[in-house]
Amino acid sequence: MKTHNASWRISLAAVSVLAVIAQPIVGQESVSAWTPELSMQYHAIQCTAISPYGQYIAYVVRKPLMEGSQSEYLSHIWVATADGAGTTQYTRGEKSASNPSFSPDGQYLAFTTGRTDETQVWIIPLFGGEAQQVTEADAGVGRYQWAPDGSRIYYTMRDSETEEEKTAKEEKLDVILVDQNFKFNHVYSVSVWADESGERTTTRLTSGNYHVTSFDVSPDGATIVFAHQSDPRINTGRLSGDISTVPSDSGAMSPLVITNGVNSNPFFSPDGRSVAFRSTGNQPEPIGLGDVYVVSSGGGTPRKLAETHDRSPGIMGWTGNGSAVLVSEATGTTRGVFAVPADGGAPYAVTSGEGVIGSVSFSKDAQHMAFTFQTTDSPPDVHISAVADFSKRRITDVHGDVPRPVMGRTELLTWKSPDGLDIEGLLTYPVDYQRGRRYPLILNVHGGPAGVFSQSFTGSASIYMIQTFAQEGYAVLRPNPRGSTGYGKEFRYANFQDWGYGDLSDLMAGVDEVIDMGIGHSDSLLLMGWSYGGYMTSFAVTQTDRFKVASMGAGLPNLISMTTTTDIQDYLVGHMGVEFWDDYERYERHSAIYHIANVVSPTQVIHGAEDLRVPFTQGQEFYRALGRRGIPTEMIVYPRTPHGPREPKFLMDVTGRIMSWFNHHLGRSTPTTDDAAVLER
Repeated sequence: MKTHNASWRISLAAVSVLAVIAQPIVGQESVSAWTPELSMQYHAIQCTAISPYGQYIAYVVRKPLMEGSQSEYLSHIWVATADGAGTTQYTRGEKSASNPSFSPDGQYLAFTTGRTDETQVWIIPLFGGEAQQVTEADAGVGRYQWAPDGSRIYYTMRDSETEEEKTAKEEKLDVILVDQNFKFNHVYSVSVWADESGERTTTRLTSGNYHVTSFDVSPDGATIVFAHQSDPRINTGRLSGDISTVPSDSGAMSPLVITNGVNSNPFFSPDGRSVAFRSTGNQPEPIGLGDVYVVSSGGGTPRKLAETHDRSPGIMGWTGNGSAVLVSEATGTTRGVFAVPADGGAPYAVTSGEGVIGSVSFSKDAQHMAFTFQTTDSPPDVHISAVADFSKRRITDVHGDVPRPVMGRTELLTWKSPDGLDIEGLLTYPVDYQRGRRYPLILNVHGGPAGVFSQSFTGSASIYMIQTFAQEGYAVLRPNPRGSTGYGKEFRYANFQDWGYGDLSDLMAGVDEVIDMGIGHSDSLLLMGWSYGGYMTSFAVTQTDRFKVASMGAGLPNLISMTTTTDIQDYLVGHMGVEFWDDYERYERHSAIYHIANVVSPTQVIHGAEDLRVPFTQGQEFYRALGRRGIPTEMIVYPRTPHGPREPKFLMDVTGRIMSWFNHHLGRSTPTTDDAAVLER
């Protein structure tokens, strides 16, 4: 038995008054301006878990630690009462805790933490007592789930190093054999309660040369259904995936769904007779496509349910009576919950209204739901609602003591692309915007290309701190061009074999719309974007000289070298429609590097040193080419960084770097909304 740490202890007295102690509302400090430092105080709420009968909601708050040598995030679990009367922090200490899940009887709260190095599952009594470690997984726990009777916890674990591999590492002989010797995820179970000797029984349930990506436990606890692919590579998951079952007390694996497409994310129906899952059908869809299917848990032919609006549903479970499958999906700039009837009927909305709903969890009978909700001008908080009659009610005030200066308002715009497509975008006005004055306009392009700009809080910390740009007198346009999620399959596929052309016309039409509105200044246009947004940045500056200055983040200017170095090569080839050796001209036509002679805009390059999605060499290619052409440029490299900053100090740094680059090339020294930030018509 592991020793307990006082940081995980919660007093019975404290919990007994949980329902009557309200979270304090601290008076907001007077802060006059938005800065990256302020945005970092708006913490992320990472997930929710509602207790079986809906009385309590657990949620995770993540905050940055940036004192001295620290640059990391710390997550801890809080529990709120459903009536909103009070909230209590349940975990503390220097190690993060996350992924809360209530026991089936609602008496315990499970969570994961790495306080013993590897991530393990712990449980803590809801009404007082010490936390105790349940799993002792050598390589750490991935997903986990309670058994329906609360006696066991099922979890996934990656294969451990062999003794030979450990010895090779010690002797500095640990060579890497690329795409060989994979470490697979497999399913295990462990008894929640220790026996008289203090031991817990652990059972391995799956084994073999396949990688488990998700699983679910049947309502009677007898069967595990799980999705798996042939190896752990992210690219493999875009090409194939099957679903199988295994007895929960060990036994032979039985195939349930095997097709030529990708099958994933299985969920048992409440009666255990059916399994819902997401599938691409009979072929892979590397651009991005999925529908809800249902199959008998005993086997048979899968049945496709009605298509959702965007055909990109995230399955979360079933309604309590098993009549429909509950999914999360984007609709334009909003995100909500929808029900897909099991009888094949048309999907219908469970939630309603503007804003973004996320981190959804359901009570045992799926009659109540907990979720986070945010809008462009209100930060995320935990809300609850009945499922059958949606009416959200806020039960937390996570940011009640964080200053909220005057914000630049955000407006949803719609415009026509030259070929007639309707395009949406979010325009954030400068703080203290004055009608009749024109402002420098930043075109901010999202990643993906199947990303989407949603109505999330514009004051939150992100790679691009929107309110900081607005504070310094910039207008910021964030369009959703063709290829974006949230507008249906045809729209998402509309940039197939057309990267950099139709989508660029969508973006530029949006820029012209803001200029025509009398807000943007045509001589002070700026451009920035990350990932696919970085690709569009690199390509745009080869196609137009309208941008005074640009900043490319994790961009991919060379689609040929990108295909041979990225970890998602089939995603890129799927959009191009052909391998590059079969059509070099197509790849060159859509690659900025082959049009580099056209660039006149000073262009900053930002990249992570350990980026596997868009390898570091992509940014380096563009930076070196710009320099050799004599185009003003600079390259900023963040060490230890994959495809986007993971350390809060680096995240906070990006906006300042871009702001300095923009200000310099606009001739703005100390921008304010009173002078240099405002350009007369």
